[in-house]
Amino acid sequence: MTMGGAVPADGQTGEQADRRVDRPARERARRTAEGLEYLSGFGNEHQSEAVPGALPHGRNSPQRAPLGLYAEQLSGSAFTEPRAHNRRSWLYRIRPSAAHPPFTRVDNGALRSAPFTETVPDPNRLRWNPLPAPAPGTDWLAGLWTLGGNGDVTQRTGVAVHLYHADTSMERVFSDADGELLIVPERGGLLLRTEFGVLAARPGEVALVPRGVRFRVELLDDTARGYVCENYGRPFQLPDLGPIGANGLANPRDFRAPVAAYEDIEGGVEVVNKYCGNLWAATYDHSPLDVVAWHGNHVPYVYDLRAFNVIGTISYDHPDPSIFTVLTSPSDTPGLAGVDFVVFAPRWLVGEDTFRPPYFHRNVMSEYMGLIEGAYDAKAEGFVPGGGSLHTMMSAHGPDRETFDRASAAELAPQRIDDGLAFMFETRWPLTTTAQAAGADHLQRGYDDVWQGLERHFRA
Repeated sequence: MTMGGAVPADGQTGEQADRRVDRPARERARRTAEGLEYLSGFGNEHQSEAVPGALPHGRNSPQRAPLGLYAEQLSGSAFTEPRAHNRRSWLYRIRPSAAHPPFTRVDNGALRSAPFTETVPDPNRLRWNPLPAPAPGTDWLAGLWTLGGNGDVTQRTGVAVHLYHADTSMERVFSDADGELLIVPERGGLLLRTEFGVLAARPGEVALVPRGVRFRVELLDDTARGYVCENYGRPFQLPDLGPIGANGLANPRDFRAPVAAYEDIEGGVEVVNKYCGNLWAATYDHSPLDVVAWHGNHVPYVYDLRAFNVIGTISYDHPDPSIFTVLTSPSDTPGLAGVDFVVFAPRWLVGEDTFRPPYFHRNVMSEYMGLIEGAYDAKAEGFVPGGGSLHTMMSAHGPDRETFDRASAAELAPQRIDDGLAFMFETRWPLTTTAQAAGADHLQRGYDDVWQGLERHFRA
């Protein structure tokens, strides 16, 4: 397996040659994505084998694992954490993970990690346009660009918000020891080849790669763009439903885990590891995506946001937006999330005598919002797919003037919201931006102006 980018053909620009050479790879990736099978369920004890007989029965680590494989445990939690929170999987692989040369430091590019100290925490409301087009030859890892975050990777607390843009499939392999990665495509589909098998995530879907799992990202389209939540804290779980009852929100059966698939490749493969905020690389003499069978619950998965079962009012007022929580990472304080992943999916609005867009608000939590497609019902202009807004702790926000005027005068017939798909990363601590985000060319200047012109209507 060779590494590196495509070689320009005679008479072509580098970008044209890259896309020409990469087109067969795109087609192979698309065919793979179309034929994928999955295991169903969130947090399940799954098992899968790519070759019959590869998975041992009756024990995890037999004296001689089947088919000459090596047995290896991957622990995503401490051994002694309660069973309900314990994450681990057993992998049966061609070579053990220990068989690799030393890692050496490589450049972090535009990737940053907590603690975020390049700038002081900013109370102002901020909004960005989408990332510009990537430089030719940018793969998903090189295309990661950190907006900001909080906490400390060495303490396994907090979160980072990244964006990505790419035009080239990865040939190297990546793993993140600092946290799990929730990947939210906005433009272009992704094929994720992981130690556990293969996943496809297209715009409108999200993929979760657990802490420490190795993977490679291949593009299904000419370019890809989207968002990433790097969760340093407790692994994401489904929120408790409380009075909602047994059903609703994200249903466990709609989460899809991969079936076992492996690479048996000899030759130099670059493996990049993110550890305590920095990137380290080593060249293996084989592909580390060589797991022939596995069982456990520390697994990657993909979820279609359009499957979210939206719960809302059928009388008056809005429930709190936490009712749209897909996944939550709990903290040490009950009910206070290290980070929530929230989706504003297609839904009906039927509230009587109710201002239907999101209301004016100040929040002890910090909110980063992104838009996958369409328009967001609280912002008529400026908030576009691929862009994002940050309303940090106690910053006042809400609908812009045009939205307020229109919603205040609207006829309150049942209204279907189906032309937009927005999401939010909501975190318990202030979210500090990186220097590159605070000074980015695509940072919108004058964002405060959207609330100008909100007239005085008070009459004593």
